[in-house]
Order: sequence, then structure tokens, then C-alpha cells
Amino acid sequence: MRREQLEHVLRSACQVVGDPDVLVIGSQSVLGSIPESRLPLEATASMEVDVAFFNDPNDRKADQVDGAIGEFSPFHEMNGYYAQGVSVSTAVLPEGWRDRLVLVESQSTQPGRGYTLEPHDCVVSKLVAAREKDHAFADALIRAGLVDPATVAERIEMVDVHPLVLKRLRDWIARYLPAT
Repeated sequence: MRREQLEHVLRSACQVVGDPDVLVIGSQSVLGSIPESRLPLEATASMEVDVAFFNDPNDRKADQVDGAIGEFSPFHEMNGYYAQGVSVSTAVLPEGWRDRLVLVESQSTQPGRGYTLEPHDCVVSKLVAAREKDHAFADALIRAGLVDPATVAERIEMVDVHPLVLKRLRDWIARYLPAT
């Protein structure tokens, strides 16, 4: 996915639900902080943008997005990418993540704007999800020098997860940290 495609999804999601503030919580949120030319393939391979809304208590807006611009919709068929409406609570994120959101606002997002996860927060969320593609995503960003393993380790300590999950996260990031 490219930044212009992300902006198109943001604009479309805003227009579908009439809410100018769209939150991107999946892997494509890194396009809000890092130029696509610097991103490894593993970070831009997805054609799906996970979008949520800050004020969507019953997930109605997320459902509207799925129906209008979601997978297998005419929007998807025409553009080759799509949005998946999700709840803000879908991702497990480090404490303080809202304070670190990155604003994506341009002529291409109007009448809306997007809020994307800060890349380290995104990586932690992906590590919690723990799918093979999530590990590949995190690994690629670290190897490309786009996220700092020490910052990821700090953010891991800021997630509210089961102790066994926390151990798994610590063990995963430990291989990128200098031996102490």
C-alpha cells in the first residue's frame, strides 16, 4: 500500500460514516509516520486498512465501513485495496498510545483526517497479536532501522496482558537488544 491509497481510504471512511476522525490501528498505520520509500515490503504488503472511530460504542460505524468500502466491495474491486472496520479495542496497545498518535491530514483526506499509531506502538500491538505476518512486520521494521528495539522493549512493559504473553513479548524483543 502507498500513502496516497491510505489517504483515499481515510477520505472514503469519513464520507461513509460522517465522522471526520478516523483511527488506523493496523500495519498500514506506519504510512502516517514513515515515507513509503523507506518502508520494507513486509510493512506495505497489506491491501487492508484497519480503521476505527473514537466514538463508535456499538461498532455501527465500523460495520458501515465494512459494507461500503470493505473486502469484496465495489470499492475493493475498483481500487485493489479496502478498509476493514474494527473497534478501537481490537488492538492491544501500550499505555499512553493516544498521546502519541500521528495526524494524517491533507487535501486527499478531506473532509476527514486520520490518526495513525506511532510506529513503536504499532509494532507492540502486532507482537501481541503474534501471527507470523505480524512477526515478519516487526522484524522488517527493526532490521530497517525504522523502529528502535529498546523503545519497543519499553512499550512492551506498558501493555496490560497476561504474564505469559508479557514473557513471550520480552523474549521476542530480547534478541534485538544488546546483551546485558
